[in-house]
Amino acid sequence: MKLNDSVQNLGARVAAIQILAFILLALLGVRLYYLQITKGAYYAERAENQRVRLIPIPAPRGAIFDRNGKILVDSRPTYNVVLANEPIKKIDLATRVDDYAGGLTLERQFVVERLNLIKKQNDFETMVLKENATMQDIAWVESHNVEFPELLIELQPQRFYPLGTVLSHVLGYVGEISPAQLENPEVKEKGFRAGDIVGKGGLEQYYDEFLRGKPGYRKVIVDSRGRVQTEIARVQPQAGMDLITTIDLDLQMAAEQQLEASSTKRGTIVAMDPNNGEILAMASHPAYDPNIFIQGASKPEGRKQIAAYWQDEKRPLYNRAIQGRYPPGSTWKIPEYVGALEQNVITPQKSNMLCGGGIQIGNKFTRCMGNHGSPPLDNAITHSCDGYAYHLGLKMGIEGLVKMIQTFQFDKPTGIDLPNEKVSQTPKSWMPWILKHEGKWSDIRTVYASIGQDTVVATPIAMLRAISSVGTRGKMFTPHFLKEFKPIAAIGDEGDPNYVPARQGFAYQHPEPAVIPMTDDQYNIMLRGMWGVVNDGGTAGSIKMPGWEIAGKTGTAHVSELGSGGAKDHAWFISFAPAYKPEISIVALIENSGFGAANAAPAAKGVYEAYLAKRDPDLPIITKEEATGKK
Repeated sequence: MKLNDSVQNLGARVAAIQILAFILLALLGVRLYYLQITKGAYYAERAENQRVRLIPIPAPRGAIFDRNGKILVDSRPTYNVVLANEPIKKIDLATRVDDYAGGLTLERQFVVERLNLIKKQNDFETMVLKENATMQDIAWVESHNVEFPELLIELQPQRFYPLGTVLSHVLGYVGEISPAQLENPEVKEKGFRAGDIVGKGGLEQYYDEFLRGKPGYRKVIVDSRGRVQTEIARVQPQAGMDLITTIDLDLQMAAEQQLEASSTKRGTIVAMDPNNGEILAMASHPAYDPNIFIQGASKPEGRKQIAAYWQDEKRPLYNRAIQGRYPPGSTWKIPEYVGALEQNVITPQKSNMLCGGGIQIGNKFTRCMGNHGSPPLDNAITHSCDGYAYHLGLKMGIEGLVKMIQTFQFDKPTGIDLPNEKVSQTPKSWMPWILKHEGKWSDIRTVYASIGQDTVVATPIAMLRAISSVGTRGKMFTPHFLKEFKPIAAIGDEGDPNYVPARQGFAYQHPEPAVIPMTDDQYNIMLRGMWGVVNDGGTAGSIKMPGWEIAGKTGTAHVSELGSGGAKDHAWFISFAPAYKPEISIVALIENSGFGAANAAPAAKGVYEAYLAKRDPDLPIITKEEATGKK
């Protein structure tokens, strides 16, 4: 009986065990089905990702050339120390700061900044810790590869500016995209990430999307410590597009030399083709070396130099040609006089205006530098009669001056292809403030504005564009540096998953020039006056060049009251040549140097001499007599 009970109990127990085993096996089967079938692709991808990495291959930026094919900016290969993101997830980064700083001779704060930045990156991405690694840096990383597996040595392209400070304001520089930029939704949409290199000024910034290439990648197998074991695929990067500029490097060097030889070594010289707006040279002094921002950002001495640039009261990072706003002095008379002719305030036949040695407004007498009687317009230009400008300014009225400002577009940017261009400030922009705080626009302000003082500060590029239009019979072209972008070939074969299409080259698309209507008589009287400035006993007669007739206007702009002992005047000279069929126009501005004729005009002459040295000797020079048919 007991035996039967035991057998029955044993059978029940076996049945229970079988049921339990079946349930467990069923659960295991369901789980296996879920893992292997339902989520199989997901876990296979995760396993593959832990074994396979995509290591970006940075794309070199497009090179920048002058109009004759001379290299201005290039990229060269350099060894960089980079941080891999995946290995550092398991590390207390605070323990690495001193090791990295000491081993790679980096500033501790810089290392902290880099480590904080890489935390924001995606898995398996890298970030440059030190550019331009020395042999000592490479040896240190390799000797600590077990201790610091997150440090890698990679060969990457680095921007190089072979001319140093020359053209620095035009070219700009590159650097890592800033956190503030990354917060911009438009930037995020373009796929930018922390650590990406972008243009930070000049042409590098303005044409960044064309100069930047498309990165490639290496597909590699790594071990459990994240070290590369083998490469299984490679997709080559597509380089950025090469930029051909309108710059003539020989003229640029001449402009740089003239500024360096000036009395204050502060100012700007711009040369332009007045017939299409192509910028041939643009120099601004003092300047900076863009290589410091590339090679020195991670080094103590480099960061110190960058800080010095920002703190320097002479403002070397400031492009005086497009950002400097200066009282234009007597150069302002040229657009003013064209405006007066256009508004029929004067005519070529009846252009005489009293000089009187100056003008009396209330109890204030504002003098002219001489007493020119009652000169006609061309004579007033040649001898820079301030009294003529005072009386004509009052006759035009502030409304007439504002109309002239709008005609010559001084109330707008010129449209030059550089970032951060400033707009000139004029009576039009000052009017609301003056009316609010002074109740009315006074005659004395109109007098001062008529000679480019007080409420008038203009950028050199805006003044050059406006005055060049006299030589082109009223056509104002948009100044620009772009001549063309060269095409880039495709990467891979069409239909391939990694195919990158070719990028088509293109040339500058010239917008229609603004046109200031001028009759032949108006054109001729303006040209006679500007021609006389250099060639007929005018204020810039000292730079007269045999066989090369320059039309121009000097300017001496006050920046402190006469007799106050304050800062010296700014010297201006704006001109074009040959006078009656111009090929080149130049603005020279030398800060706080004194008279325009003594300081700015000789600087412009130096650039003209460089131009003539290059000019085809078979090209005829058009003289005044040939152009007008008079002997």
